[in-house]
Amino acid sequence: MSDFHQFGPVTAIPRLVSRDPEEMEQRLQVLAERFPVALVLPMVPAEMDRPALKRILDELCSVTWVDTLVVSLNRASREDYRRALEYFGCYPGRKVVLWSESPAVSAFVAEMAAAGLYTGEPGKGRACWLAIGHVLAEDRASYISFQDADVVNFTRWMLGRLVLPALEPTVDFDFVKAYYARVSDRLHGRVTRLLLTPLLGAFTRLIGQDPYIGYLASFRYALSGEFTIKRDLAEKMRLPCDWGLEIVTLFEALRHRAPGRLCQVEVAERYDHKHQELSGQDPTQGLNRMARDVIKHLLRTLAAAGVNLSPGLLMSLLAAYQRHAEDAVTDSYAVSVVNHLNYDRHAEEQSVHVFTEALRASIDEFLVDPLGPPLVPNWTRVWAGVPDASARLLSAVSRGEEAPIGSRR
Repeated sequence: MSDFHQFGPVTAIPRLVSRDPEEMEQRLQVLAERFPVALVLPMVPAEMDRPALKRILDELCSVTWVDTLVVSLNRASREDYRRALEYFGCYPGRKVVLWSESPAVSAFVAEMAAAGLYTGEPGKGRACWLAIGHVLAEDRASYISFQDADVVNFTRWMLGRLVLPALEPTVDFDFVKAYYARVSDRLHGRVTRLLLTPLLGAFTRLIGQDPYIGYLASFRYALSGEFTIKRDLAEKMRLPCDWGLEIVTLFEALRHRAPGRLCQVEVAERYDHKHQELSGQDPTQGLNRMARDVIKHLLRTLAAAGVNLSPGLLMSLLAAYQRHAEDAVTDSYAVSVVNHLNYDRHAEEQSVHVFTEALRASIDEFLVDPLGPPLVPNWTRVWAGVPDASARLLSAVSRGEEAPIGSRR
């Protein structure tokens, strides 16, 4: 079957024809008046030194249907915050620069922790959590869309395709996940190609058909960072603070919605992201760390769903994964040869070795502590514990670099 073939429980919406972009934007303009959209752009200061963010900002300046742009800046200094204000000063629409490490926001996070609400470690997860809280607190947007800040070939039509399946009343999905091909002159997306897909295949080989495994396997790019979510679902979504963010959002969406309310959409034929280093010798960096975070959240979610992950099963999983990963290398080689792409088979085999060791370490960690660190609580839980959390967060963000009320500079 051609690319519009559907497999698994999650609807896939491929890019079959070149829809008139002006007509699509006109439709989005009409829909966004009824269902306002907030766009969250999580980023670190280094993105302002790269050409990708400049292109994204230039494209967003031409988008008229986004209600609010939320720049969620994390791991940033005061000077980084001031620079971000200047950097995004040209954006003509409504915008908020949310500095996660500002004195006031840091005080807000400490207040939540003091109330018994785990707020996790600084990073992209917390930045997204704070951005969701801010959008919900403002009570303007019906949908929240997330866009990574490192996409080299971003166009506003990509954002349009990501949002349209949610806003269009005739289809009306509550959660829309982006997918695309990670390819330049060679294949990218190593964690998806050489870790997650073979790992899901190994699980199926060992435990048979499982709803969670089948659900994950139906996503064509499960680790993409771009998605659109309905407001009431965002309220219920818990997030991790590590690089398991993308896979946990998929589990959280399924936890609160039937698969028929979720979809995936091809936003572009090709997506060119910043490419992470493998960091084979350092498990705290690069794809090595990402692999470990993805595996740990997968194991913990399956265990919570009732899958009996015995030590024997997990040791068999290690061997089965290695076999499936070797097949994935062969498949990637064939794709590269036929499409006349560069292919470094030695580097691919090295990646599989690093991912195998990441799986081994993650299994050991899971067996010692199946629960692991908790997820950051959803905002429904936050409001139950701190009823005025929304007002506090809005006040903290609006103060920018000012000190929190009652403190000294």
